[in-house]
Amino acid sequence: MDIGMEHGFVKAAAATPRIRVADTVYNAEQIILGIEEAAAAGAKIIVFPELCITGYTCGDLFLQGLLLQKAQESLLMIAGRTKEIDALVFVGLPLVRENKLYNVAAALHRGEIRGFIPKANIPAYAEFYESRHFQEGNREPVEYVLKCGEEEQRIPFGTNLLFEIEAVKGLIVGCEICEDIWVADSPANSHAKAGATVIVNLSASDETVGKDEYREMLVKSSSARNIAGYVYTSAGEGESSQDLVFGGHNIIAENGTVLSQSKRFVNQTVYGDIDISRIRHERRRMSTYRQEADGTYCVVKIPMKKEKTEIARTYDCLPFVPEDKEKRNKRCDEILSIQSYGLKKRYEHTGCKKAVIGISGGLDSTLALLVTARTFDLLSLERGNIVSVTMPCFGTTDRTYDNACKLARVLGTDLREIPIKEAVALHFEEIGQDMDNHDVTYENSQARERTQILMDVANQENALVIGTGDMSELALGWATYNGDHMSMYGVNAGVPKTLVRHLVQYYADTCGNEELKAVLLDVLDTPVSPELLPPVDGVIAQKTEDLVGPYELHDFFLYYMLRCGFEPDKVYRIACMSFAGQYEKAVILKWLKTFYRRFFAQQFKRSCLPDGPKVGSVALSPRGDLRMPSDACGRIWLEELEKLED
Repeated sequence: MDIGMEHGFVKAAAATPRIRVADTVYNAEQIILGIEEAAAAGAKIIVFPELCITGYTCGDLFLQGLLLQKAQESLLMIAGRTKEIDALVFVGLPLVRENKLYNVAAALHRGEIRGFIPKANIPAYAEFYESRHFQEGNREPVEYVLKCGEEEQRIPFGTNLLFEIEAVKGLIVGCEICEDIWVADSPANSHAKAGATVIVNLSASDETVGKDEYREMLVKSSSARNIAGYVYTSAGEGESSQDLVFGGHNIIAENGTVLSQSKRFVNQTVYGDIDISRIRHERRRMSTYRQEADGTYCVVKIPMKKEKTEIARTYDCLPFVPEDKEKRNKRCDEILSIQSYGLKKRYEHTGCKKAVIGISGGLDSTLALLVTARTFDLLSLERGNIVSVTMPCFGTTDRTYDNACKLARVLGTDLREIPIKEAVALHFEEIGQDMDNHDVTYENSQARERTQILMDVANQENALVIGTGDMSELALGWATYNGDHMSMYGVNAGVPKTLVRHLVQYYADTCGNEELKAVLLDVLDTPVSPELLPPVDGVIAQKTEDLVGPYELHDFFLYYMLRCGFEPDKVYRIACMSFAGQYEKAVILKWLKTFYRRFFAQQFKRSCLPDGPKVGSVALSPRGDLRMPSDACGRIWLEELEKLED
């Protein structure tokens, strides 16, 4: 699907051509083929390795004037072949300036050399002896005069060069070379503070055992620390293997996440779709990120055309749930610990020894009860001090009732059944509510009656009421005000619905109790429902996802709206990509409108949330991540969605 440059994406390519040491003509031909291939794939930033025009392993041949002359001629040939290619290309070569030799990256665009970036840090340790040939690059750009026959080109030369690609808002590219990423104060840090959102690195990093892992860590770390995209390209097969072997390890990362990387020992081109709009959002969000103007920088404008390019980047349908089972299990255990230790602190502070929790046989109350049991184990308190209250009413089915009772018993809690039909019916009579009118009053009266009972039992027992509502319900406002969204500590407040299911599954898989596992598996198999409407033939009649939409869609919308700052049309388009074949576009748009409408309309419920632990990068607490006014208008977001139907 085309959601390219207009949505802030830029496709980058990290290319490693097969070269011949000191054969500049052959190497230039291979580089040109690589440029043409990457451009045909839609790449707008194309990066080749360090000194790739000559080869990195030339040794003292770098002192040969003929090699340096031919390298310059090959650069001009490569530049000439880019006249019809609308991409910013970086290639490496040795270059003489004022009788000193520099290891530089040349930036090319549409037939022109737009800048020379010299390597700032020249290694002279272990297997590296670059200082034998090369000088450290100057920071502040100076003018380099390149003679082309009778003509002269005046090109900025210096480390502090940035390239602003005007086709993508906020896309500014900075460059460093190999060793620069390994030092404490790398040029990338300065580039990013000066405004660069993408860093490219032309490298020739040889392979030793375990070095690939460290190299990947460096790239991820630099991209995370600088909140930037990072395109790392390394020399590969073709370099001299007299003493070293080069693996062509290419990596493209964005803000700490690897988008793509090559296999080692295979010269190849890898692509990554870097999301500049997300990088800019993240920099705005992080108040400690300091972007500082630096008068030593020169910004070169690159007038690139804005094009729609098909992106290969994918987005997880379940952004809150790791796809890898091992990572998912680790995440689940970590979240259960966060929930349990958060609740543990509340008990230690208040001195309470008991808990009251309403159990329905549904997922949320099941997870809350499991967390509470785990907390009491940490506190060395008897699980019998947990009062599990089931409160059957008009919509309760035998299945959920039985599961609630079994769960409470197998966990060793104090099970209490308090039916509320008569109390609610009397309340209806008092307020003049027709029993046959199954409106919102009919539903919410039950929820508020349950909360009242829980609070009163807590007073009797000197206990805390444990909240069960999850983050997805809070995002949609799918909670009864002054009802089930009130508690003395909401353990699930930071857990989205799609993750609740996996937490319960993880508990079932690891509890070591077959009876408990059987109950949990049946809870997992039960449709999500508030059970506030009478069942039909004993079966749940009110399914939440039929009313507000699939939670997997809403959690997807929530993550990319709040965590990534995506606009409604971008959320819609990546949802269409991610859920292709699962939901029709019209269905996605329908529920996206529901999400935005409810998200803005229901903030007042989130503004008075009880305490609860944050467990992930998205949270809705008014005291933490989301400082949003209760009466914020969602008009401009909804109007953007209406345009998508045109």
